[in-house]
Amino acid sequence: MIVPIIFLILCIVGFFFTGLPASFLINEMIIRLARNSILVLSLVIPVITGMGLNFGIVLGAIAGQIGLIIITNYHISGGIGLFMAIIISTPFAILFGYLVGKILNKAKGKEMITSMILGFFANGVYQLVFLIFAGSLIPIKNKSLLLSTGVGLKNTVDLAAIRGSLDKAIPFDKINLGFFQWLSKYPIATLLFTLVIFLIVSYFLKTKLGQEMRAVGQDMHIAEVSGINVDRTRIIAIILSTILAAWGQIVFLQNIGTMNTYASHEQVGLFAVASLLVGGATVDKASWKEVIIGTFLFHFLFIISPLAGQNLMNNAQIGEYFRVFVAYGVIGVALLLHAWEKQKSDKLPVDNS
Repeated sequence: MIVPIIFLILCIVGFFFTGLPASFLINEMIIRLARNSILVLSLVIPVITGMGLNFGIVLGAIAGQIGLIIITNYHISGGIGLFMAIIISTPFAILFGYLVGKILNKAKGKEMITSMILGFFANGVYQLVFLIFAGSLIPIKNKSLLLSTGVGLKNTVDLAAIRGSLDKAIPFDKINLGFFQWLSKYPIATLLFTLVIFLIVSYFLKTKLGQEMRAVGQDMHIAEVSGINVDRTRIIAIILSTILAAWGQIVFLQNIGTMNTYASHEQVGLFAVASLLVGGATVDKASWKEVIIGTFLFHFLFIISPLAGQNLMNNAQIGEYFRVFVAYGVIGVALLLHAWEKQKSDKLPVDNS
């Protein structure tokens, strides 16, 4: 737990330099836990299956955004619109996950860098489709989505039609009681939805398929000898990860209320991986506990670092540089430690007695 402890100390020290009230930070952290946890959770299944940190969840985020673009194009709003976005995004996520899984099976041992490059490649295809084909080859009914030329989607898509539709699914604000009025400030429905997803994933990992994934993660050769279809199991793990990432991106963006068409998905993999590692996870070990701890600590640092930088150095940009440094730094250190531990284990003497 050395990494979470170090981050906790950084957060406590930074908090004292911000001068922010504790109530404000608590409110912000509840909101950020609700909207970011599913994205971080999507990394757990590939880690357990021995595929490392799946930077390819960017493709899941893209699938989620495709669902949001389609419901916005057809003016589907409210809870129905959110539900339809989830339904529409799921087949895309399954297709993307299957293709990524097939490729990663050809790159065993190099899954992380391969998934990262696949994310960059998918981003290029995504931009080609929605910047060149949308409005020309792909008919767009909602003309407000298009650029002034009539071809290509705008940089920003307004999600006002579904903004907060999950967050406000339980109408506490309409109950004339003090406690419920207080609850209306928080995305309780989103937290409950996230809790359900966590419970489903926890239950799934205890099933036969979930145990097969653990076996594959521990030793692919032994798992194959035991009769487990290793390649199929790994593909399913990536598909599930991509689906969770798609749903997580939809939950995230409905809370924000706007979508940066060509950038909202770009940093998803980086920040989710950094959050998981901050929680104490490693390249080959992760659970829901690391998801919660890491999401809390990483986003706590995100909130306080600009203001702490402003108060300490009279420059808020220093805080921005610091949190980007932390995001990349924690991933680099984790990969370095993983390589070091693997090298040590390879050098251990084998007992042939």
